[in-house]
Amino acid sequence: MSRQLHLGVFFTGVGPNLLWTRPDFADHTHIDTFVHVARTLERGLFDAFFLGEGLRVRENRGTVYDLDVAGRPDAITQLAALAAETTHIGLVATQNTTYNYPADLARRLASLDAVSGGRAGWNIVTTDNAWTGENFRHGGWLPHERRYERATAFVETAKALWRGERVTAATDLLTLDATGAIPARPVLFQAGDSPGGRELAARHADVVFSANTSYVKAAAYAADLRGRLAAHGRAADAVRILPGASVVLGDTESEAREKARWIKQEQTTGPRAIAYLEQFWGKDLSGYDPDGPLPDIDPTEHELDPSRGTLPVEFRTGKLARIASWRELAAARNLSIRQLVIEVSPGHDSFVGTPGQVAEEWGRYLHDGVVDGFNLLLQQLPGTVEDVVDRLVPELQSRGLYRTAYTASTLRGHLSLSD
Repeated sequence: MSRQLHLGVFFTGVGPNLLWTRPDFADHTHIDTFVHVARTLERGLFDAFFLGEGLRVRENRGTVYDLDVAGRPDAITQLAALAAETTHIGLVATQNTTYNYPADLARRLASLDAVSGGRAGWNIVTTDNAWTGENFRHGGWLPHERRYERATAFVETAKALWRGERVTAATDLLTLDATGAIPARPVLFQAGDSPGGRELAARHADVVFSANTSYVKAAAYAADLRGRLAAHGRAADAVRILPGASVVLGDTESEAREKARWIKQEQTTGPRAIAYLEQFWGKDLSGYDPDGPLPDIDPTEHELDPSRGTLPVEFRTGKLARIASWRELAAARNLSIRQLVIEVSPGHDSFVGTPGQVAEEWGRYLHDGVVDGFNLLLQQLPGTVEDVVDRLVPELQSRGLYRTAYTASTLRGHLSLSD
């Protein structure tokens, strides 16, 4: 097989995916943890290490949401430190286009690319929650379509600056008068899955990081993206497709599935399950038992409280119909609050099995052209990283699905992207 998988890891830093409450888990904010993860991934010949970004501490119903690690380090600063501790792995900063400014962000990303020797990437995202905007003197927020209108103009401006072109714009999207070449350009990643996000990816992305992980969804996404690429005059292989995925490995399939069930239970603690439903009910549900039945009170009429800003857009309307369907599901299967939340909360799909089983499945995805690789979401540190590097990577290599040595020193080179 001539094609080989490209692999990255998305280190969120906060959120329910990554377990952190037990004393034997790694400290998720200490630089030593980041260094260990990055070096282990480099030992596993990974293409890239993604760092999530948050511009305001998360909230639930107007108060700080303290069930996750609170806050994340500045991504570019943290990755610049990791550049000195690694030699090959790509370093990708998640940076949003809604509340930054093109000239400033283009300069900082180019600086990361320069200090890392061409290993920088930019994970382009937008932000729709008003409470983040308050930190940037914007107050409100942009409607979904406007977010991608601004994002397209933002990326085009940044790319022009990296080409050394003079850029002058004075609109409600941008106010910028900048000139002079910035001598480096990061690899561009794009993570949005809406029509606007897909169009942005087709126009400008080098890599897409999608939530379309199951085979059917991955195949449909790949076909859609390639159609959009053609409409923009780009080759079908101009963009690398790396869906997000979790991996749970065991010596046997049953062991892996039992481990996956344990992880899901650990991720969805009782307080987290209650807080999840509070978003939809719009009321304080702290008096309810998370291992008991669904709340016996009616939710508020208004749509979802956007203060946390962590759910997909499609979850923010139609909540009464959604709650009604949840009641039917819980009654039919006798589900507790916690069990229901495990069942219905959105997330990336997992690959569960022995290292050989997962390697075979990934080979099918690659052979059929529905992905170019995967961007892995971690559940345990350092366990998940070491499992993948020490157990799964050798299985991939034995099948010819994965490199046995780095053949380039830049992120663009790892991904076999044209300039």
